[in-house]
Amino acid sequence: MRYQFLVDTYASEITKTISVWGMFRDADLAARPHPSDSRGRNLLGHMVHQCISEDLWFKRMFGIAVVENPLPSAETRAGFIAAYAGAAAQRLAALNTKPEAWWEEETAFFDVPRSRLWIMTRRLNHSAHHRGQQTTLLRMLSQPLHSTYGPTADTGGLMVNQAPTIYAWPDQAAIMRGDDKAPLPGPGVKPCTERP
Repeated sequence: MRYQFLVDTYASEITKTISVWGMFRDADLAARPHPSDSRGRNLLGHMVHQCISEDLWFKRMFGIAVVENPLPSAETRAGFIAAYAGAAAQRLAALNTKPEAWWEEETAFFDVPRSRLWIMTRRLNHSAHHRGQQTTLLRMLSQPLHSTYGPTADTGGLMVNQAPTIYAWPDQAAIMRGDDKAPLPGPGVKPCTERP
């Protein structure tokens, strides 16, 4: 199928989302970018948003309803990881059944008609945007940051210096089990900049 790349990308985005959530400590759920500013979402707010937002997009824009309530009964980090991963796996299975014509059809993106191709691209960007906010929150909390796309300052430096990509876990099963994260070497000896 021509649009399998969108399904494959969604599959990797599921892993990236739960991996970033897994990098936090349970004690970090209520931490905000600035403690006195309620405008910045804490991790709990990000997890609620991801679960609700993705559920609504898939139900309303793709006609894919997989769960009655996308939120976990126990609002813990592990509870959110399990609830999101379970619902997202069902959405992924549904996407794998869709023919090319379905992707090209227009449907309502809020109040504007768009193709499902366009909407899925927007959904992937939306999730990546929030994941970027979450990794920034990890930095603000002085937590180490494993790879989500490529090297980070904690995996040995930057790509320009041939630093490795080190994922926190090898697969979703390891995240779900709560396995220990992969060790990180730290920033390396070169400055954390692409400047020559």
